[in-house]
Order: sequence, then structure tokens, then C-alpha cells
Amino acid sequence: MYALIETGGKQYRVEKDSVLFIEKLDAQEGEAVTFDKVLLVSQDGETKVGAPVLDGAKVTGKVVKHGKAKKITVFKYKPKKNYKRKKGHRQPFTKVVIDSIEA
Repeated sequence: MYALIETGGKQYRVEKDSVLFIEKLDAQEGEAVTFDKVLLVSQDGETKVGAPVLDGAKVTGKVVKHGKAKKITVFKYKPKKNYKRKKGHRQPFTKVVIDSIEA
């Protein structure tokens, strides 16, 4: 059984006990989170597709930890104009373990 959910502007394929690294959520570590935007559920070879979401379907998970991804460097320059800008960025994330899928 698997489902497609949408959170943080992205779509994820999830199964029971799968681990996700998603955009940061406002939830404490150890808290349960519910994803209501379920786009598709497939079980026993039968697939249900929402238009755009399935009514009554939800996916629950547990927040394991919050963190930041590896640093990326953003470098802008214009040749021959003595213009250079160097910046770093670390994207925050939330690690979630999926507990159940209800269709």
C-alpha cells in the first residue's frame, strides 16, 4: 500500500514506515502530524485517484527531528564590472516517519 501526498509545495510517494525529509513543519519532535492532501492511494492493485485530493483519506506520521541540509554556495558576478557576491544557504528540514495510511 502506498500513497502520494503533497506538503511544502512538493509531492511525495509514501509507504508505512518510510522516512521523509520535508520542508520544515511547525511541530515539536515526537509529535504526530497529519497530511490531509492525499492525491492517490494504491492498495491490493486497486488505485484511487483524487480530483485533486481524495476525500476522507489521510496519512499520519511522527516527527523525528528538525535540522538543516548541507550548505550550498550562491555566487553571482558580472564580468569586467568588479561585481561579486558570495552567499551561503542551509535549507531547514523536518524528518518524518510515516505511521499509517487511511483511505
